[in-house]
Amino acid sequence: MRVLAAAAAIAIAASCGSMEQMAKQAESLVITCDPAVLEVIGGSIDATVSVTYPEGYFLPKAILEVTPVLVYDGGEAKMEEPFMYQGEKVKDNYKVVSSKGQTVTEKVHFDYVEGMENSYLELRGVVKAKKKDIALPVVKVAQGANTTYMLLKADGYLAEMKDNYQETTTAAAEGQILYLVNSSEVRQSELKSASVKDFLAELDEINSNDRATITGTSIVAYASPEGAIDLNNQLSERRSQSAGKAWNQLTKGSGIVEPTVISLGEDWEGFQKLVSESSIEDKELIIRVLSMYSDPAVRENEIRNMSEVFTALKKEVLPELRRARLIADVEYKNFTPEELQAMYKDDPSTLDEEALLRLASVSENEADKEDVLKKAVKLYESDRAQYNLAVLYMKQGKNDKAEQALAAVKDGGDDVINAMGVLALRKGDLETAEDCFSKSKAAEAKANMGLVYVLTGRYDEAASALADAPGCPVNKALAYILAGDLDKAESVLKCGSDKANYLRAIIAARKGDADAVAENLHKLQDADLKARAEKDVEFAGYVW
Repeated sequence: MRVLAAAAAIAIAASCGSMEQMAKQAESLVITCDPAVLEVIGGSIDATVSVTYPEGYFLPKAILEVTPVLVYDGGEAKMEEPFMYQGEKVKDNYKVVSSKGQTVTEKVHFDYVEGMENSYLELRGVVKAKKKDIALPVVKVAQGANTTYMLLKADGYLAEMKDNYQETTTAAAEGQILYLVNSSEVRQSELKSASVKDFLAELDEINSNDRATITGTSIVAYASPEGAIDLNNQLSERRSQSAGKAWNQLTKGSGIVEPTVISLGEDWEGFQKLVSESSIEDKELIIRVLSMYSDPAVRENEIRNMSEVFTALKKEVLPELRRARLIADVEYKNFTPEELQAMYKDDPSTLDEEALLRLASVSENEADKEDVLKKAVKLYESDRAQYNLAVLYMKQGKNDKAEQALAAVKDGGDDVINAMGVLALRKGDLETAEDCFSKSKAAEAKANMGLVYVLTGRYDEAASALADAPGCPVNKALAYILAGDLDKAESVLKCGSDKANYLRAIIAARKGDADAVAENLHKLQDADLKARAEKDVEFAGYVW
């Protein structure tokens, strides 16, 4: 780029007897520009230009005015303040250029507007010497502006809050057989007890339920924690065997799977549970003893020492621990999306919050989804539904409605903070967006921070932040391109979208592969991308 080429020409013109001769000598000046091609970063075009004036070029009494102008499709933009220079003998406050030779460095800035990607930078100068104002020839110093970062999809990453709807649920049907002290005999009265009858009735109900499946059965036998441990272990084992025979008698011909038979010996866990639920006056003291001693024999001895307490235990608790539990594990299939939809149409109030959230998540029609979420908010004051409603509006591009919906969420957690950052991002408020993303621990916040990094020209940080971004990795590949890691950008472009093909063409252009540039640009179907490619400085010099 030749940002100050005109300035150089003007300076020469002011230092020689003939303006024409001075202009012709402008090519001898040393001019550098960083970057060499104009680049748009964060909505701005900035460049740093240095020009070295050789000895004798700048007249001591000359004043030079240089105005950088960016000419683009649809108009032109001038820097608000021109560069002003003066010779050593001028009594003014401009930048002095020595007649002995000097390097001058300037910064050029323009705010990007659409059309500047097809542009050129020129300098318009006026030299003033001996009371003469002479307009010098306009000099073009740069062609085009790179807008590759604008290929970023900067809508922001969002995720709905998930429901806790269980496609299958588990439960257990249970009955029990009680035994007399030191006995493993199953009494006929126990086979006809309410507990056993209810258990068998529940098994029948499960077998007749198309949604229910018995996944396993078991018998677990115990002894109450009184007496010798070894004898109780043996007693528990005999009870498991007698309960197994009773099971076979009770379920004969039902097709119920054979149970797993387990003997657990003394039932201290059941003891503590029953004591906690009892009305025994000193139950807290009993529980304290259980926590103080782990040895079963010591526990029993300490409890027996409390004679009144032990009498109450013998009456209320210990008989319930001389038992064998009959257990059937059951899996229930929950309602399908189609069934949920039918139930919703019939009566939304029959669905709980989780069912409504699941129905909304599987609704393909956005109007239906919105209706279900609003119903969940109305029926259950669901914060998750309120948040998901905001996400739906954002995905529809209805940012004002999304902001209103988000403001109604009562629990402003990480997902909400991230969504607030996305709204700020869409408004162009990058400072607020960055603050939100830095505070949020939502999985999407890191990728959203990567978008901010791209938009503010922090490309190395963007590449790191977008490394795990969801979806087609166009943004990730773009960040790698902008960071200068072309091989990594190429390796992550696995999808075949038009945007991906465009990025492949940019990678090829930067690698100097003309055939790959043409191949990828010929794949484009999107009219806007085709039009962009025609003007894109990335493809300057390539024929496709």
